[in-house]
This record gives sequence, C-alpha cells and structure tokens, in this order.
Amino acid sequence: MSLPRLRAVLGRLTAYQATEGVHTAARTRPLSANESPHDPLPGIAEAIADAASTVNRYPDPGCGELTRAIARRHGITDDGVVVGAGSVALLQTLMQSVGDPGTEVVYAWRSFELYPVLADLAGLRSVRVPLVDGAHDLPAMADRVTGATRLVLICNPNNPTGTVVTGEALRTFLARTPATCLVALDEAYYEYTREPAASSGLDLCAAHPNLVVLRTFSKAYGLAGLRVGYLVGHPRVTEQLRKACLAYAVNGVAQRGAVAALGLDDQLLRRVDATVAERGRVRDALAAHGWDVPAGHANFLWLRLGDASAEFGRWCTGKGIAVRTFPGEGVRVSIGCAEDNDAFLAASAEWLTRTSAGAGAGESRAAER
Repeated sequence: MSLPRLRAVLGRLTAYQATEGVHTAARTRPLSANESPHDPLPGIAEAIADAASTVNRYPDPGCGELTRAIARRHGITDDGVVVGAGSVALLQTLMQSVGDPGTEVVYAWRSFELYPVLADLAGLRSVRVPLVDGAHDLPAMADRVTGATRLVLICNPNNPTGTVVTGEALRTFLARTPATCLVALDEAYYEYTREPAASSGLDLCAAHPNLVVLRTFSKAYGLAGLRVGYLVGHPRVTEQLRKACLAYAVNGVAQRGAVAALGLDDQLLRRVDATVAERGRVRDALAAHGWDVPAGHANFLWLRLGDASAEFGRWCTGKGIAVRTFPGEGVRVSIGCAEDNDAFLAASAEWLTRTSAGAGAGESRAAER
C-alpha cells in the first residue's frame, strides 16, 4: 500500500509518551509530570467556569488582558511579552523562527526531553553539551557557539536534574555570546528555586536584547490542563516572534484562568512554599533510607540510578506510582501531596532493601552515587 510522502525526519522521531498508567489507571499516584498537586483556588475555578459560556466565540488572538497582567506582574511594557499555549509552544516558535538551513541550537544534555524533537522538526542541528554533575557547563556551551549557532537553550532549574545556574555564571556566559545569537532561558520551574546564588533572566533582559525568558502557568500556578505560558524579551525581538505564533492558540478559558491566577499569586506562591518544604521532607527521608539524592531546586527530585533506572521505574509502576524514567540515566520524581509522597517513600525503601539483599545489589547501589 502506498502512503503519502512526509518529511524524512518524522521517521527518526519518537512520539511523546506519557508515563504508563497516568491517564488509564484510576488509582495511579501521579508523580511523573511535575504538576501541582493542589486543586484550583476558588477564584480561578470561578473564572474558568464563567469563561466556558463564551467558547462559541474565538478568543482574543493577542491575549491582550493576559499580556497586560503579565507585564504588570514583572514591571515591563506590554510589547515585551508573548503569550503561547504553554512554554513548549513558545519553544517551538523560537526554533521555527531561527531555523534556517545549516543553523544550530546549543543546549545541555540531559535536559528537557522535547528540545531535540523540536529542533529536528525545525530543521536545526542539535549541539548537545554534556552536563557536569547534573549541572549546565556554561563555559563549555559558550565554546560550542559558532557562526552557525542561532539559539542557545538554558533550562534553569534544569529538567530533569533540578540543578540551577547562578547569576554570575549566567552573566559571564551572556558576555561571551554574540549579540546575533538568541539565548533562551527556560524558567518553567523558577518559582520553586530557593538558592540565593540563582538569578532569573528577567533581571538581565534589559541589558541583553538577545535574551528571552520563558515561564509557564502549568507548574507553580497549577494550570497544566489549560496550556498557557509566556515569553519575555526585547520588544524588537518579540515583535518578530509573534508573527510565528499560531493565531488563537491560547483559548479564552485558558486566558481567563491565567489572569485570575495572577490576581491570586500570593496564595498560589504560598502553595509553592509548601511544595518546597515537602521537597525537603522527601529528600531527607530518602537520605535516611540510604539513597544518595542531589539537592533539587524545582518541584521534583532526581535519582541517579544509571542502569537500574528502568527496573526502579517498573517497580514504582507495579506499586501504582507513576514516575518519569530515563533508562540508563535516572528517575525523576515529582513532589505531590503528602499521601502520594509517603507511598513513594515506602516503595523506594522497599526496593532498596530488596535490591540490597539480592545478587548484584552492589551494582544497583553504586548506580545511585
């Protein structure tokens, strides 16, 4: 049977797969997608319900009210903001906007798993710079920037390892990067950062027109199901990026929900504080059980299990707990509600006891370190 001829790159890509059981098993504990475990605040739920009565109409394609609210939140002008259907959609817009034939994108690896997929779809050649102890090696990344480099991606905090880039390191990197190369800071998890040395790129945009910062409402603001994110940058850059954004991509319900969330950010950020405290509790408990867990600065923890990663992921699935497995590298565990976290702690302690007692336990334990 003959089939239509599609782009050859599609044959090399692997479709995104949600963690097993998350959307099919009613009792699965969702610790794989880094969502907020909290229900929407009443004011947000009411705004969403009210907006539902308008779904027979197209939304504002410019997301005007939401753009103004974001600009007020960060003390910038409206023309420096671009709203999209989640920060992933804006990453796609960035790559499509710089992806001329023969051009490159530089990013750390491992980092956000969709970077290489979006790069391939945009026709960009990926230049992957290995992490050092789970963290970005910015000097090495700067060394890899050439005349063909059109975009550098820095995930801060990094997904899935949870490490952060310091403000000093970021400023040094920007000083080494040509003004013609766009630098995108993916700050999807920045609200969870408590590291004093870390610095948001929002503080640096005014001095660096080639810098853009991406944020999302999916994590700290608890609106993952609505798909809303935004980008902040120099108005002359954002003016061009808007041309590449799909019209009406951010639906009216999502726009109204995000505006309501910004109006309640004090309450929402108190929830973030609770998640940060729970992150500390879970890490301390894992350490007490014998795990070696690096400090995390997002709403998840990274378990460096190496070759034992897939086995541990299957173990969690068997216990009704969804975690994100990166075979051969590690397992990322979201910080959920206390009950779900306790179930994960019990499962991880049982697995550690089991592997330590069995043959090859030394190899499994060594992979953690």
